Amino acid sequence: MRSAQFIVNTLVIPVLVGLVVAFAVLLWAPDLVTPATPKAPAVTYAPLAGIGPMPEQNATGNSITQSGPVSYADAVDRAAPAVVNIFTRKLVRRKTHPLFDDPFFQRFFRTNPEPSERMQSSLGSGVIMSPDGYVLTNNHVIHGADQIVVALHDGREVNATVVGTDPEADLAVLKIELENLPQIQVAHDSQLRIGDVVLAIGNPFGVGQTVTLGIVSATGRNQLGLNTYEDYIQTDAAINPGNSGGALINAHGELVGLNTAIFSKSGGSQGIGFAIPAEVASRTLTDIATHGTTIRGWLGIEVQESTPQLLTALSLPQALTGLIVTGIYPDGPADQAKLAIGDILVRINNQDAANARSAMNQIAALRPGDGIDLEFIRAGQKMQTHAIAGQRKAH
Repeated sequence: MRSAQFIVNTLVIPVLVGLVVAFAVLLWAPDLVTPATPKAPAVTYAPLAGIGPMPEQNATGNSITQSGPVSYADAVDRAAPAVVNIFTRKLVRRKTHPLFDDPFFQRFFRTNPEPSERMQSSLGSGVIMSPDGYVLTNNHVIHGADQIVVALHDGREVNATVVGTDPEADLAVLKIELENLPQIQVAHDSQLRIGDVVLAIGNPFGVGQTVTLGIVSATGRNQLGLNTYEDYIQTDAAINPGNSGGALINAHGELVGLNTAIFSKSGGSQGIGFAIPAEVASRTLTDIATHGTTIRGWLGIEVQESTPQLLTALSLPQALTGLIVTGIYPDGPADQAKLAIGDILVRINNQDAANARSAMNQIAALRPGDGIDLEFIRAGQKMQTHAIAGQRKAH
């Protein structure tokens, strides 16, 4: 009897108590026995497209809002009327030996006489820059043409005359005589940023006025071997043959560049197009319309970019970057400023001088009479001088 009582007290009762406690825990505190479920990451989702702008923060931490238009039709409507199609005709004479044109020779060999002349046509684009009929285009569009026909967006056509050209920058200024001409607006802000939306308007392949969309891929492109003076906007907006001379506009319909060239292995657009900045083109227009030629600053030196070999030969630090003066024009601005062959230009007007092409563009952008502050190294010593820009003669 005592043995049974002992078993009940020592075994059965504790088991029953344990079951009761476990049931109570499961009922009122399940988290104590159930593994905790991991919390989901606090992911922030952007608003759905078309619902509203996505808030961001600027460098100061203030909230800013960015949004893009669903259509660029308004920008195109502002600019397209001032973009024209240009058709050129050139008389090409066949070069043959005079004997082949002799009637006896033709009768003897029974050959039909071939025309000694034929008309060659080409096409391009242009931009009406002023209501009095000044049109900007590329020089290669109208080079050598005997007749230039400008077709307006409204269907009118008129012959154009060449006011002047700037082959070194591939620009040409035409003049047309018509009333009620549209005029493109030039962007006031010259600080075009990489990533800005741009649209190219022109006449590719002669199909008629066409608009393509892209962004600014780069600015200040040079050393492309296209022209003497190169300071291009690079864009991935499709530019094809016939677009040359057309408008590159921003999202507000303002001119930011003049479409000029493409980089292509196939002859078609591969997303690498180049445009002359509107600021440069507008200055050329003013110079040619006023003076008949482009006015460029001139320093009167020849330079070579520093290389490790040259720096070693001159016993200069390898880390030094600059332009080594290799030639000076007598009585030129640099000569009058006492610059000497062997000097190394390190800064021009407070800008680093490391690229010869960029330095040439920088000086060319000056007007005759403008001051040029020069920092250079001579015999290991940093020195400064001041020059007055002259006028570069066209070559």
